[in-house]
This record gives sequence, structure tokens and C-alpha cells, in this order.
Amino acid sequence: MNEIVFVTHNQGKAKSAQKYLKDIQFTTYDFELDEPRSDDLKEIATAKVKQAYEIVKKPCLALDTGFFIDSLNGFPKTFVNFALDTIGVSGILKLMENETDRSCRFEECLAYFDGTQIRYFYGRHPGNLTYQMEGINREEKWSDLWYIFKPNHFDKTLAQMSELEREERRKIDGSQEALREFAKWFEKENENGF
Repeated sequence: MNEIVFVTHNQGKAKSAQKYLKDIQFTTYDFELDEPRSDDLKEIATAKVKQAYEIVKKPCLALDTGFFIDSLNGFPKTFVNFALDTIGVSGILKLMENETDRSCRFEECLAYFDGTQIRYFYGRHPGNLTYQMEGINREEKWSDLWYIFKPNHFDKTLAQMSELEREERRKIDGSQEALREFAKWFEKENENGF
């Protein structure tokens, strides 16, 4: 089987990939890809995976995630890193001070490029914002938003949950993960002589 390279500088994303791609020969390449200024996850993932392919010259993955807060008209959308670098989690909580609708969600787009064709896989993780930061730093954390995001049907943030709890919540909260969808597709394609 040909090797797949996941190009990311985010070690939390790399750790998640290891969990879902354990039956696929893949490696991670620690590199920060340029992102176009866009609020379209697919456009960003496309640009990143093409850049990744130019670097590694092998089939590769790029994953982009946005965070959408309903009562803030979707803010920060795909500009998560900018929001966290400027106002931080405390600034997001400040913006939400008088809001009763705390619904929010992570959305993700994974792009896979083998040099000829790009395929896309999507994920969605619904939940609610807390009123304060809750939880501890974890090795698999890929965003400070973990401290303020409670998945639907849970009273804990991602940062408060153990790995087992986070795995169990995916069966309950209506989440769909792009990495899992890709792994299922890739294994099926490989069985059919991909």
C-alpha cells in the first residue's frame, strides 16, 4: 500500500489521525501550510492539500476546521486561529456574556490528494459554549476551544473528558468525523484494488 502523508503542524490533529488511520500506512509531516483568507473550509482544505502534495510528492491529507457560534452569526468561522491569537478564549466568552443561546459547532473538511484527484470528507461536531474555561491540558488537544466546548448531551467540556469519554460521546452527540469517514472510504477503495 502506498504511504499517505498527513501534513500538519498541529500535534493534536496528528494524534487523532493515528487513532483513525491505524490500519493505513501513513506518516505525519510537521509543516505549517499557508491558508487562503476564506470562510470556505473546502477552499482552504483544497489549497492546503495541493501545497502539501508539492512538498511531499506523495498522496496526502490536509484537514481544516472551523468553529461556528450561532448567536455570533457564525463567528469565528474559519478564522479560529486569528480569533484565539487576538481575543483568545476569554474574549470569546466575553462576547457571549449576555447570550442565552450557547449553541455552536466544529465543522471540518479533509482533503485527500493523490496527485490526480482531490476527494473531500466532512465532519461536524455540535455542542454548546460554557460560561467559563473548564478542564485540563491534554496531549491530544488541538485547540484551546476544548476548554469551552461541551458536546451535545454532555455536561463536560472536551478538556474535562477522558479519551474514552470523548470516544463514547461520538456515538451520542451526533458527531461525524472527517478522518473516520476518510479511513472507511480508503479501506474500502483499497479492498477493491485501489
